[in-house]
Amino acid sequence: MAPPKPLYDVDTLTKVGAIARKLGITWGGDWARRIDRPHFEVKRNWKMPRGYKLEGQVIVPSNSRMKVQLIVKDKKEEINVANTTWNPGSPAMRTETENFIAQAVKDGIINASHLKDLQDGVTTTDRLIGLYITIQQRRNKKSQ
Repeated sequence: MAPPKPLYDVDTLTKVGAIARKLGITWGGDWARRIDRPHFEVKRNWKMPRGYKLEGQVIVPSNSRMKVQLIVKDKKEEINVANTTWNPGSPAMRTETENFIAQAVKDGIINASHLKDLQDGVTTTDRLIGLYITIQQRRNKKSQ
């Protein structure tokens, strides 16, 4: 079975080869006698050149049967929104949010008091998120 063609695409390999060259990785596309574009060699003592940053850990294989591995930890962002008054950074965001809530009121999905609270500046962020979820759930039920 032949390997997938995009893996051996000359343009892609040339771009990857240029990156490898900048990183101090031997690329078979630079060889004079027998060009081997899909071939890359990373020395055991290879280190990331100054000025480059790689998020994660690179494991360089000790033989050709193993693959280079990049291990990146999942960064989970925690957002604390409890009991804070919703205050968007842009007027456009406020307008879009008001339009979204107003449409839900018009469609009979939620009570108009939610829109009034938003306009009066008393809606908290966590309440707004809950309201958004409620609106989406009710819209989904209506469309079924």
